[in-house]
Amino acid sequence: MSRRITIDPITRLEGHGKIEIFLDDRGDVERAILQVPELRGFEQFAVGRPVEEMPRITPRICGVCPTAHHMAAAKAVDAVFHVEPTSTGRKLRELIYNAFFMEDHTLHFFFLGGPDFVVGPQAPAAERNILGVIGKVGLEIGGKVIKIREDVREIMAFLCGKAIHPVCGLPGGVAKGLDEEHRTKFLETAKDAVVFAEFALQIFDDVVLKNKAYVDVVVGEAYKIKTYYMGMVNARHQVDFYDGDLRVVDPEGREFAKFKPGDYLDHIAEHVEPWTYVKFPFLKKVGWKGFVEGSDSGVYRVAPLARLNAAEGMATPRAQVHHDRMYDVLGGKPVHNTLAFHWARLIEALQAAERMVDLLEDPEITGPDIRRLPTAVPSEGVGIVEAPRGVLVHHYKTDSRGLVTDANLIVATIGNAAAINMSIEKAAKAFIKGGIVSEGLLNMAEMAFRPYDPCHGCGTHAYPGGLPLTIDVLGPDGGLVRRLRRD
Repeated sequence: MSRRITIDPITRLEGHGKIEIFLDDRGDVERAILQVPELRGFEQFAVGRPVEEMPRITPRICGVCPTAHHMAAAKAVDAVFHVEPTSTGRKLRELIYNAFFMEDHTLHFFFLGGPDFVVGPQAPAAERNILGVIGKVGLEIGGKVIKIREDVREIMAFLCGKAIHPVCGLPGGVAKGLDEEHRTKFLETAKDAVVFAEFALQIFDDVVLKNKAYVDVVVGEAYKIKTYYMGMVNARHQVDFYDGDLRVVDPEGREFAKFKPGDYLDHIAEHVEPWTYVKFPFLKKVGWKGFVEGSDSGVYRVAPLARLNAAEGMATPRAQVHHDRMYDVLGGKPVHNTLAFHWARLIEALQAAERMVDLLEDPEITGPDIRRLPTAVPSEGVGIVEAPRGVLVHHYKTDSRGLVTDANLIVATIGNAAAINMSIEKAAKAFIKGGIVSEGLLNMAEMAFRPYDPCHGCGTHAYPGGLPLTIDVLGPDGGLVRRLRRD
């Protein structure tokens, strides 16, 4: 009997990775890890560049979430130059960002995560994709998915210069304003997005919540780990994607910490392992205790479900209704069921759409004062936004000329890196027994990472900037015989 199962490549995520599953003598799972063999080095080749270029450089990290990196970089550059955007400039940034959130969450549910539910966890692999989803829900619904994403991306393209790799953010504001003709047009798109987001939630209700077998999977122990949760909140402790304080709650839902973006290093530290290029952030005041759950572990989670757990509610009325229903169905806050990230993601898409409407109905959104020019000597700054995949940190230091001397990125996916490994291992142990393995069972293990919507194009940064190669030679009993290392 083989003692090792490799899933390579894993599917329906951004970036690359493989799952290694190690079996014991009985054929049960002893250990499972997500290994990310690729490396991106943006923190290193940012050094020496003018800091105002960072909002144009860092979106190239990822073609799926470039707007998140653009906005985090723009906010960090604001801080470096000690300048606050004008009110209209800030609202335009937030409009762009909520449009991005709505479009990105729609992409993940229908194209990446949704096939496991809409088509079925153990359906043939060739059917677990967007075509399989369309086959289940119908061509008309498939057309709606494509159209709303296209329409929302038009808002981003108009204001950002292009829908992918935006270039609009400048120190103190944005490069382009909004005229009345486009405001009226985009307002109709935003209202359509609200309707579509509620429609997507209805699909989730009809396909998942009314299917007892699916509900049993969602609430089952195989996809449940108890951790801390971190998310950005506004002054009313409501979910906020663009700005606010970072709030952390413990596994019982009690507030553990609340801090300003500039104080993130007082609360977050990073652990490294030799078998992956992903770092593992943890809560500094708890400490790194390994890949274990519970209040004694420093592991925390980010992204949709974590944001809802860390907040006291949503910032828009329709999203709040669905927020309350989710927690009623799943037994109250906090929810630890990993598959509930999919449900939370759709609730967030609705908030993003509602917020777009609010901003486009604000007469100030078409104001001419879109940028405040910086006058201070640049120094250091931190910019944090909520990427669709979780808390995203950009931290730059510069010399007096504004050239970057140091850059640190804690990207959203690695905020969940430890939890992803824990989730995969728990699911693998639940479904793989006695050496009996099928493609469907392996997909059930893969389902443990898809709710996090991981992006390993963003999430692979070597620490402290080198590219070490480590080879462990193991004996027949699994013990370490020799370790070879090349730096």
